[in-house]
Amino acid sequence: MERIHAICNHPVWKESVKKIQALEQERIFCKHNPQHFLDVARLAWIENLEKNLGIEKELIYAAGLLHDIGRHLQYEKGIPHDKGSAMLAEKIMEDCGFTKKEQEEVLSAILQHRIKETRSLDSFAGLIYRADKASRACLFCSARNACNWDEEKKNLKLTV
Repeated sequence: MERIHAICNHPVWKESVKKIQALEQERIFCKHNPQHFLDVARLAWIENLEKNLGIEKELIYAAGLLHDIGRHLQYEKGIPHDKGSAMLAEKIMEDCGFTKKEQEEVLSAILQHRIKETRSLDSFAGLIYRADKASRACLFCSARNACNWDEEKKNLKLTV
């Protein structure tokens, strides 16, 4: 998992995390922080194992760590965060030793992690989509009633 450690130590990743944390300091809803990134990676890895999808662990963790890294670009410049995340992820992954093919796989998953139709796919993108949504602990959230997520989308029951 050396390349995963390289992502976490990459100056663009670290600076992006810092910017997101500053911009979301007053946010009462789910935050886009390293805890969320790791939750997505871990949930995706578990589903990957349970469904025998055979997706490489480093690719899952790369997607988890990078899928929302462009959130600050959305706040600052109005760039949708999936597109901003893919832009930043491409450079980070290249610097961290991922092949072009691996980059394409991760970037595709990042770009699809907000597309509703991706949910039902038994693919890398579907895995990241589901893990991203499942990572939100709506059941325990104090801002649940103010959240703009549809009630049926909120995670109000624990699933195993």
